Amino acid sequence: MTAIITTIFAVLLAGSLVYCVLIMVASRRYLSITPPAPGSCPPISVLKPLCGQDEGLEENLRSFLDQDYPLFEILLAVHRADDPAVEIVEKLKSEFSGRAEVRIVVTGESPVPNAKAHSLNQLVRQARYELLIMSDSDVRVTPDFLTRMAGEFHDPSVGMITCPYRAVGGRSVWSRLEALGMNTELLGGVLVARMLEGMNFALGCTVGVRSSVLSALGGFAYLQDYLAEDFVMGRRAAQLGYTVLFSGYVIEHRIGSQPMTQSLGHRLRWARSTRRSRPAGYWGQIFTYPLPWALLLWLIHPGTWPLVLLTLALRAGVAWATASRILRDPTASRQFWLLPFQDLLGFLVWMGGFLGSTIVWRERKCTLLPDGRLRVNS
Repeated sequence: MTAIITTIFAVLLAGSLVYCVLIMVASRRYLSITPPAPGSCPPISVLKPLCGQDEGLEENLRSFLDQDYPLFEILLAVHRADDPAVEIVEKLKSEFSGRAEVRIVVTGESPVPNAKAHSLNQLVRQARYELLIMSDSDVRVTPDFLTRMAGEFHDPSVGMITCPYRAVGGRSVWSRLEALGMNTELLGGVLVARMLEGMNFALGCTVGVRSSVLSALGGFAYLQDYLAEDFVMGRRAAQLGYTVLFSGYVIEHRIGSQPMTQSLGHRLRWARSTRRSRPAGYWGQIFTYPLPWALLLWLIHPGTWPLVLLTLALRAGVAWATASRILRDPTASRQFWLLPFQDLLGFLVWMGGFLGSTIVWRERKCTLLPDGRLRVNS
């Protein structure tokens, strides 16, 4: 029995180490792409759903208003006119008067499970321009963001653009662990999928899409029942023959200072969502956690300790290739000592993703159905 277990752990470790190498190869290929030269600057509609005052919300919104771009509008959705975010928006409207048109859209409470998709549905209806940039409230960008996005849309075959993101944790160790996982684990999986299959999905923090393409997909009237509406949107675009581009622009995702229960709940929710959206890919994540397999093998056979060192070295190489080279995360090298803890925690969350189908999102208790749709529990 011990021999069988040893063989299983050895195979899983070998596959995980090969996966580390694939991430480094995929990272190099991504970095080898030459960014498009600046072209025309068509007008852009920026769409942002808001819900309360997230940590750093004022600076996040200010970064979108402070764009070096000739013509754009920003539409912000709130469910109620007395939402605390409205006060911040009104302050920024006065500060940037004349720079960009800013409109607040009161959507009412969402009648569908995915309140974010409901808000975006209302914003799309009021957007004036063909190019739409949909971005979460916890995203921060630099003044050249819209120029870079417009340049990537210059290719008429590009129907949708999804942006890589650098997660920035807050004061809590749990948020720092989550950010480290996003910057070294999540991005690696995206890059390998891009290399092997092409981009046939999107990441929800920031997505650019042509209005005509969104209409061809069925719009948010179709997407609003899904938890991972971003993933579904990218998948449908690829199925219809549109190019989904993984942008060369890295946004900043400010995840705040989440306590342990909130951070783990968020991670578990998205693990369950991924399992429903990409079942085969979720099973494939068994190879994204080499350290647990190396440690388990070492516990059975102490003489395999050199494999633990090799695993740590390859994980460091992955972290350098993704967090440092691509995302330019200034904290990655200082927080490398947290990587083993993050890998073990991520492994436990991954296993937890196989259990249960109930999630709590925006204070709503929902059941995640097998096809990725949400059903609000009564």
